Amino acid sequence: MGVVSKGAKCNVDGCDKDGARSLNTTKVENAGLRVNSAGKKTVLCKEHYKEYKKESKDDRELERARYDRF
Repeated sequence: MGVVSKGAKCNVDGCDKDGARSLNTTKVENAGLRVNSAGKKTVLCKEHYKEYKKESKDDRELERARYDRF
């Protein structure tokens, strides 16, 4: 079982909603979200995960392009 299924709360500053996804802390910080997590993983609620996806769209597309085969 992961931390989300155990009822972890969102790690973004000022948010106390239930977590929906667990992501790499450095990737979340690079997307512009302020987190209060010291570990490798950060838990995000549904709203902050949506915001993370919007902010990191270009980075994720570049990352996928690196692995595409021609």
